[in-house]
Order: sequence, then C-alpha cells, then structure tokens
Amino acid sequence: MLLKRILAVSVAAVLMVGCARHAEVVNVYSGRHYQADERLFREFTEQTGIRVNLVKANSDQLLNRLEMEGERSPADIIITADAGRLIIAKEKGLLQSIDSEKATQLVPSHFRDSENFWLGFTKRARVIIYPKGRINPSELDSYESLTGDQWNGRVLVRSSQNHYNQTLMASVLAAHGEKGAENWARGIVNNMARNPIGNDRDQIKGIAAGEGDVAITNTYYIGLMLNSVNREEREVASQMGVFFPNQNDRGTHVNISGIGITANSPNYKNAVLLTEFLLADQAQNVFASENYEYPVNPNVEWPELLKSWGEFKSDTLPLHNLGEFIHQAMITFNNAGWE
Repeated sequence: MLLKRILAVSVAAVLMVGCARHAEVVNVYSGRHYQADERLFREFTEQTGIRVNLVKANSDQLLNRLEMEGERSPADIIITADAGRLIIAKEKGLLQSIDSEKATQLVPSHFRDSENFWLGFTKRARVIIYPKGRINPSELDSYESLTGDQWNGRVLVRSSQNHYNQTLMASVLAAHGEKGAENWARGIVNNMARNPIGNDRDQIKGIAAGEGDVAITNTYYIGLMLNSVNREEREVASQMGVFFPNQNDRGTHVNISGIGITANSPNYKNAVLLTEFLLADQAQNVFASENYEYPVNPNVEWPELLKSWGEFKSDTLPLHNLGEFIHQAMITFNNAGWE
C-alpha cells in the first residue's frame, strides 16, 4: 500500500513538471511600472490561458540584460517608456520583426519601425505646462520660443539623462540640424530656473512652489497627479494648464511607450498575441482612462480628461527616423552644458 502511494506521488510530480514545462507563457521585460499594465496582463491570461511572467527594471538595465543573456535569454517581449530605447535595441540586434497584420493596421506608420521591429502602443505628448492665472497661454508658442529673453530664469525641465528629453532632442536635431539644436539647448540652459532635478512631477510641483513659470513635461503626468491619492498633488495639478507647442509649424513632439519582440524569443506566437491584445480597444481604453496616455489605436476615443486638454497637431516625422539623431542628442546636451 505504501509503495502504491509513493508511486502515485511520483507520477503526479512527473505530470506536474511536464505540465509546467509545456505551459503557455510569455516572458515580458518591462520598463513601465503601472498597475494598469499588470491588470491588463492578468486579463490577457484570463482570456488566453497564457501566463505573463513579468520582469521590471529601467529600460537601459533591461537592454543590458538582454545583451548579456544573448541566445539564452528567456525574454519574449521588451517594453520601453520611449522610442529611443527601442531604436537602440534594434541597432544592437536584440529584436526581430513583429509579423502581425492586425498590429500594423492599428498603429500609424510614424509610430512604428519601418521594418516592424517595434511599435508604439501608447502616445505621450511632450508639452509646456504653465500655471493658470499666472501665465497667459498667449505668451507661449513653441519649444524654441522658450529660449527668448522673457523666459530667463523661468524654465523648469529635467536632466539630459532622461529618455524623454533625449528623444525630444533627437526631434530638434531632425528639425534644425546640429548647430540649431545646440543653440536651442544653450538657450534652454540659459533660461533654466534651477539645475535639472527630479522627474516630470517635480517640475510641475516646482511651478506651484514659484521656482519657475513653465515646465517641459509629458501630458500623462498631469493626469496621474489630478487623480492621485495625494491631495497635494491633486491641488498642484488643478492649478496647471497644458499648452501644445509648435502648432504653427512641425507640431508637438509625441513619444511612445513601445513594444518589441526579442530576437531569441522562445514563445514568439504568444508574444504576437500579447502585442495584439495591448493594441485592441479594451486595453487601449485602459491606458487612456487609467494612465492618461493617448491611445495609439486611432479607433479608440479619448476619455474626457484628455479631450479637455484639446486637440493638437503632432509632429508626424516617423519616430524610426530619429535613430540617426539619438546618439548625437547626448553630445548636443553635453556641448550646451545641459546637465
């Protein structure tokens, strides 16, 4: 009898190992840190039976990890908070083409790689935030206008190490060339209210504290602060207006959160399925209503908060074209003394 029980337990253990080995999974390395994402991953598992194994770190750490792991990497997908890191991932040979007609139909061409090695699934406009009542939006115009003498000692912006600023700089390089971009960066440095510190939230709080009068930030930070559990953040954000720069020329710079399938993905089909899931209406609505990012899927309606900021003209230069300027961006920052 005892022998039969031992055999039964042994067989069960073998079966469990076998099931685990053949379980449907998709392994995600993500540079995003939002509860909305994790809820969507759970919903994907509920709908498909495919378990999402999530590793979170900053995008540069994840790229380094992929490089070190090489062909042994378990990662199927890498998610980054801006296009620049995906451009670099492709350059390093860390990605492969996403073979999905559904995905390419849902993502406008300027928000994805020309060979579909990566694509955006949310959009973030990099705008000028100003204090309502203290600054008249008629005083504002473009990123370039912030270098004018009237803004001396009044501009708040984060460090050159920030990925959002690096990709913005790449777009300025594309628009004005190396000399023009360096002149712009020097003008911003000359007009800074303080040395760059903190994240986008800190720039907005700096305006409320009177440390500066305008800040360059992403729109979704205002949404997160307006809906924060922290009363002080809600009060600060309620005082702020959103201005979309460069409406009279190339349009406002729009970055993405993006997704790429790794070059050595062991679960490629599952990776494609998750990519398509994140682009479908259900997930896009969650990103827009809970994380206050613009949906990349043009079929999804903006929630009321995003509508309240207004329609705007965006820079439609394909983000993959910024690849040739990403590395130059840091050189330009250094030359201009932007810390």
